[in-house]
Amino acid sequence: MILVKTLGLVDYEATVEAMRAFTETRGPDTPDELWLCEHPPTYTQGLAGRADHVLEAGGIPVVQTNRGGQVTYHGPGQVVAYPLLNLQRLGYFVREYVFRLETAVIQTLDGYGITGHRVAGAPGIYVRLDDPQSHAALTGPVDPLNPFAGLGKVAALGIKVSRHCTYHGVALNVAMDLQPFAGINPCGYAGLATVDLVTLGVFADWPTVAARFGERLQAQLER
Repeated sequence: MILVKTLGLVDYEATVEAMRAFTETRGPDTPDELWLCEHPPTYTQGLAGRADHVLEAGGIPVVQTNRGGQVTYHGPGQVVAYPLLNLQRLGYFVREYVFRLETAVIQTLDGYGITGHRVAGAPGIYVRLDDPQSHAALTGPVDPLNPFAGLGKVAALGIKVSRHCTYHGVALNVAMDLQPFAGINPCGYAGLATVDLVTLGVFADWPTVAARFGERLQAQLER
């Protein structure tokens, strides 16, 4: 069983240090945990991050991290989920782990009548801006100059795996100030629209969404 801990609003760097310490000191029998939290305004750069993708920080701290991916933004009103799992013990590999994380996001959105979509080669979950409830699959051909035309990103994903154990995770936008996303190329993509549940017409509070998202993550990751 995965132990779920709801941390509330916590400092980003302190939380990363706590995850790293947990992962480095855990043994083969250490129970897996899932941390649910939100952070004060923070830009985070992944291992593939480039400085030129931060367009205008505007006083928001930019933190280098050891997760995968490029730059993203964390702020109040976002549910950030950090699964601390032993994948070897659970019996699945990193690619399937990412698929399960994204599935949990899709299922959470579906509970609010929103259809989430995967985009090949771009981890995270996206929605159709013109019809967020549409169940129609995304179809090509995709414009190579604007691969995200008509889409908005509602959840970002960036993970770290050390000795088969995971940390960092996935962030679902609930009710945020979205303006700071304009200060970066989100996940390295210039002009990528970023949305939250409020933008999509869903008005739900952070504790409710966090609880639902946590339940879906538990169900996906414990299998």
